[in-house]
Amino acid sequence: MVQSQVDRSASPEGQKPEEQRKTAQHDQKDQLAHGRMMLPTEEAADAESNSSSNPTVVSEILETIRWKRMMQVFFDGLLIFASFSSAFLIRFDGHLNHHFFQQLLIFAPIIISLRLLSNWGYGTYRRLWRYTGLTEVMELGCSVLTVTTILVIARALGLMSASGSQLSYGIILIDAGLCFLLLCASRVLRRLQTEHNQRRHWRQPVRKRALVVGAGDAGQMVLRELAQRADLGVDVVGMVDDDPMKLKKRIGHITVFGTTKDLRKLAENLFVDQVIIAMPSAPPHEIRRIVDICRDAEVEPRILPGLFELIDGRVSVSQLREVSLEDLLGREPVNLDSAAITSYLEGRCVLVTGAGGSIGSELCRQILKFQPSKILLLGRGENSIFAIHQELKKRPEPVEIVPIIADVRDQERMQSIFARHKPAVVFHAAAHKHVPLMEENVSEAITNNVRGTQILAELSHASKVETFVLVSSDKAVNPSSVMGATKRMAEMIVQSLDTRSETRFAGVRFGNVLASRGSVIPLWKQQIAQGGPVTVTHADATRYFMLIPESVQLILQAGAVAAGGEIFVLDMGKPVRILDLAYDLIRFSGLRPNQDIKVDVVGLRPGEKLHEELLTAEEGLTKTTFEKIFVGQPVKIDHQQLYSQIDNMVSSARRDDETSVRAQLDTVLGGSLSANTLK
Repeated sequence: MVQSQVDRSASPEGQKPEEQRKTAQHDQKDQLAHGRMMLPTEEAADAESNSSSNPTVVSEILETIRWKRMMQVFFDGLLIFASFSSAFLIRFDGHLNHHFFQQLLIFAPIIISLRLLSNWGYGTYRRLWRYTGLTEVMELGCSVLTVTTILVIARALGLMSASGSQLSYGIILIDAGLCFLLLCASRVLRRLQTEHNQRRHWRQPVRKRALVVGAGDAGQMVLRELAQRADLGVDVVGMVDDDPMKLKKRIGHITVFGTTKDLRKLAENLFVDQVIIAMPSAPPHEIRRIVDICRDAEVEPRILPGLFELIDGRVSVSQLREVSLEDLLGREPVNLDSAAITSYLEGRCVLVTGAGGSIGSELCRQILKFQPSKILLLGRGENSIFAIHQELKKRPEPVEIVPIIADVRDQERMQSIFARHKPAVVFHAAAHKHVPLMEENVSEAITNNVRGTQILAELSHASKVETFVLVSSDKAVNPSSVMGATKRMAEMIVQSLDTRSETRFAGVRFGNVLASRGSVIPLWKQQIAQGGPVTVTHADATRYFMLIPESVQLILQAGAVAAGGEIFVLDMGKPVRILDLAYDLIRFSGLRPNQDIKVDVVGLRPGEKLHEELLTAEEGLTKTTFEKIFVGQPVKIDHQQLYSQIDNMVSSARRDDETSVRAQLDTVLGGSLSANTLK
């Protein structure tokens, strides 16, 4: 039925459309136990709460809904007759002679029919009375005014004659006022009754009716926790599962009504406010399909925290959240070798550069769990370092946390930090990452990404740091941009140092991290907030994407398995089309692509590729003991020649000689930059 779809479009006064569905039915058993009185039009609807115990529940619910609408119409008919009769009594001071009584009986069926038809035309019988708000009141007002206008025109044309006289204008107008008041009052009283019965006090949130997708272990955990957490305000009314063996079965008192193909019909028939996706390991295409069904049915999709979050211990099953872009990536959980990571982090001083960034801050959060003696939070941005420092101070782990405001290009400052704290492990995440921005600021990219890495790596070598892990990028492969070229040079620095150092140097290469500072997602969100358009570089452009927690877990794991000189490549899954990602983000914002928000394809910018790569041809690809971490074989690098080239390049950068810097970059990388660049 289309009933619930329109029900959800109602917008009670002072509420957003999503909030109007917050008022849910209370349980029938509670009604009987407390002796609550209900209007006859809603009695049938409240019987739904016991329907899960009946094998023929779906058909019974459908019958209940039909009877419910019939009862609404019947009850309105009684109210309309009462208002029309009262208009006669008011007009004639309570005394009706035989003549006017006959007039009442003649016109009553006509008035009732017209008003009911008008109500139906304005959609008032596609509304639930317990959700009554300003929209419903306005619909009733328009309905009453329409019929009254018709009656007044008919009376003026002399078409309202009965028993030898015309129907009085006074009766028509009095009837209009009384009819509007009675119809509105019945609905408002129903809403007040529902809110009163379902709230322990007026500030308590109203309850939602939910349908759980997935009747497996995760679905059962959801049922148990929601049953124990009444404060969450969610009542599960049914489940769906694609396993035919579970169809029509019951889990506790909840029935598995059908498969995901039946989701839309069940959402409408059961007046569902929320769909809970309880399939933590479901593939992304399945999550996308269910979310699309929820959008079509105009219900709110919520999802069980993913296995990443559950395993990490940061959330519980009951902490349902909105479906996000991360869920559509469908990344599998990382099986960490915690013992190996602990062996090189526990009890040691760990330095994280770029600690205020999205990757650096998550590195700090996860490192903290492995009980190092000290974490050095190093970064240039005081606000971001302050934020992560304040966050980590609240954690229970007995770890000394030291915030450091410094620039990795400042050699004397970095020497002082190494001499004072003597870090044993270094994670170098500080870098300029924005491709178009670095195309306009070539000198800055050289001094920060190349010279900064060189200074930090040399100090790590001189200080006999045990492990140095460089956070690199897939843009370092056959680079077409200045940013990618500088990241490749940073990799070459650590690879060249490893051959002559006791420190284990390694790089970790991966693609875009969803929702990180360098990601396009924050820009798109800003564009959507401004009403569009959302800009996409190319309709066919693809990128590899990872989640921040996943990428950091793999960085930590790579540090544990590094022997020295490797460039580890993280399994990025399948590349994602940028245009599809933009469409998904617009839909998650409750809008429609190219209807509510325009999507503009602006073309590839300088330095950008149509498709990214993860390995150069000479690096090859070798598996490690971890299925999501691969290793590119070390490439022989002439250390002295590389450092000489870096010195010349940095000198040109300090003179801001962009042409010279680009030419030298191209020479160092064997011509790959000129072969791939768009500028």
